[in-house]
Amino acid sequence: MLNRRILRVKAFQNLYAYEQCKGSNLNLAKDYIKESFLPDLNSMEVQDKTALNKEAEEAIKLFEQNLSNKDLLKSSEASAKVKKVVLQALAKYHDANEKDQQFLLKNMVVSAERIPQLYLMAIELLQAFAGHVEKEVEKKKKFAGGNPSGFGNEMNLPNNAVLNKLKESNAYRAAIARNNVHLDEVELEIREWFRDYIKPSEYYQEYLKISEPTLEQDLELVDSILKKIIFKNEVILNFFSEQDLNWTENKAVVRSLAAKVLKNAATLEEGSESELPEIAMNWDEDKEFFQNIFNFTIENDAVSKALITQKTKNWDIERLAFTDKVIISMALTEMKHFPSIPVKVSINEYIDISKTYSTPKSKQFVNGLLDVMSKELTENGEIRKSGRGLLDNK
Repeated sequence: MLNRRILRVKAFQNLYAYEQCKGSNLNLAKDYIKESFLPDLNSMEVQDKTALNKEAEEAIKLFEQNLSNKDLLKSSEASAKVKKVVLQALAKYHDANEKDQQFLLKNMVVSAERIPQLYLMAIELLQAFAGHVEKEVEKKKKFAGGNPSGFGNEMNLPNNAVLNKLKESNAYRAAIARNNVHLDEVELEIREWFRDYIKPSEYYQEYLKISEPTLEQDLELVDSILKKIIFKNEVILNFFSEQDLNWTENKAVVRSLAAKVLKNAATLEEGSESELPEIAMNWDEDKEFFQNIFNFTIENDAVSKALITQKTKNWDIERLAFTDKVIISMALTEMKHFPSIPVKVSINEYIDISKTYSTPKSKQFVNGLLDVMSKELTENGEIRKSGRGLLDNK
């Protein structure tokens, strides 16, 4: 299940990507300025390369000075051509940033909402392996003239009670249809994966020695295949990574939800309907938080960087770990714009993110800086908590 911590991490990763995009867009805009002042090789007039280079340098300087606003550009004594090129470069830069922001926002939400499809796909792989075994047994029976003997316990997997309970579940079938889950394109691979990875495995071979598996043994087998093969084998994992650009981050959640589906099916009473896990307890609310922490952090970027610069006077902000700047900006945004979330919760969450995604010294740096900044922002009224955010913060 997606919790707020996972959503923060996903938002952080996309904000990091956005900052990388901004850097690329900045360089592209500067390249546009330089190209605008290259000598015109088709012109019959003599080209003054020195003057053009000076104009390009002046334009780039004006461009950098006016990234946040255009006031300096309006009062500049630069030539009309320089101002025009700078305005065009600024428009290209901001348009590119806007497009990247919208793309990343959409992608991170879509990625989160695809998690049900992915965990159902993992369950359907188990169903496909069972279906493959059943077809193979049927073929052998035909060659044996319909004689049912001589096949040992090969039907154990097709008869697996956990998989069959799911197959018979209306909720499961509806979820498969709703999330458009199908494995038609990997029918050949399923046969190969079973032959190369499932059949030779010790847990499957031990399972075949059981004449009449119990429900617990059925669960143990499918859980083992899920966790020890499907989510460990690089070949099968490559299949999932092709389905999801964010597979590396989503894998643990998908595995957990798929295992939960199997366990729920095993404990289901006869005649009861299986309940499938949701991606979150209240996805509409969490989705709003997810989108807002991403958008608000970008919108408050200049203010956050100014605060960070003020509190790190002995440091050049450009020398700070890039990840630390993103983490601290997110934390400041959350503390200021999400009144129901206690300050101490925000600080602890972003310290944890820094442990995994930043430098070894980041934990202490992030902790110390956020502690000082949160107290000052609370005192001057920029951080105002209400409801649980206020009660839990006392």
